[in-house]
Amino acid sequence: MQSDNLNLVLKLAADIRASWNPAMKWMWGEALLGYALSRLDELCGTEDSTPFLCAYCDHYLAHPPRVDQSDTCAPALITYQMQKKTGNPGYAALTDRVVHYIKHEPRLIEDSVNHLGNSLEGRLYPQSIWVDSLMMFSVFPSLYAKEQGDDAMMDIAARQPRVMAKYMMDEESGLWYHSYWVRHRTHYPRNRIFWGRGNGWVVAALPMILENIGAHAERPAIIKILQSTSAALLPYQRADGAFETVINRPGKTYRELSFTALVAAGWFQGIRLGVLDEGRYLEPARRAYQAVIDALVREDGRLFMPEISGPTIPMPLFPYLGYKLVPRGRNWSYGLAALIFAAIEGERLATQASRN
Repeated sequence: MQSDNLNLVLKLAADIRASWNPAMKWMWGEALLGYALSRLDELCGTEDSTPFLCAYCDHYLAHPPRVDQSDTCAPALITYQMQKKTGNPGYAALTDRVVHYIKHEPRLIEDSVNHLGNSLEGRLYPQSIWVDSLMMFSVFPSLYAKEQGDDAMMDIAARQPRVMAKYMMDEESGLWYHSYWVRHRTHYPRNRIFWGRGNGWVVAALPMILENIGAHAERPAIIKILQSTSAALLPYQRADGAFETVINRPGKTYRELSFTALVAAGWFQGIRLGVLDEGRYLEPARRAYQAVIDALVREDGRLFMPEISGPTIPMPLFPYLGYKLVPRGRNWSYGLAALIFAAIEGERLATQASRN
């Protein structure tokens, strides 16, 4: 039996399909939303989102996209899912462009690429790795490698968490900085400011990678990173279950629901995989998920997810204000994806518990 919360998320997904143009951007947020919709279908045994996502792929067959940075690698999460469903060679060709980028893009530091790649943005911004790449650059190759038996891709995906933690995870707090500027040899922001959604990417992406890499040699290190980051976040959960956009400035910024949903998703999945302690994280995960569900807004027969901060970059000047002043909106693609991931993992964990 589907839970009331899942029914709300299914309603939200139906609203998206009915009101959004499937010719969404070839970009990270839309990619995660499409991937989340495909996984929601898998959970429910339906094909409700397949026509919408195939239309997305068809648009980019007619309008070839840029694959020039980590953020434009993420749409392979959609093209690969639809390639498996349909066998369309055009979808496979779109996926292969991303596979080629991941394998052959020059490395910036150890096995990690410049987050902004060879894009125009990458020419303007200091060469750097970003915490975002754990989701945008690393999750797809772990899935692809698992299903295609591609050892080279598997090694690339499995190495990213350790390399990125080395340069962006704060040793004292266990929280993550937004980026690491290679030429300056420092994380950024330099002062102790920890961006919420970036840490959400960590907590949500690491269990996805763990589920795909199996017994890879990097597995113990990834588990340790997930456990340390989760322990660092736990004291900052608000009384209402949510988290704030600057983690370690409680009460001084604002609550941010894409971050909150990502944490719920990662904690649910980490518990299900047996790498996070259920007694410690289950109730906080439920509270985070419920905080997002309770915030959903009904308007003209549709559902909306509010309190999602806009796309955020590590600002060269006044980084704290750069995070605090990012405007909030509703139904941003990546926020919706985060909520769908949380719903999926909450249901999968509940199903697993009922069988045990």
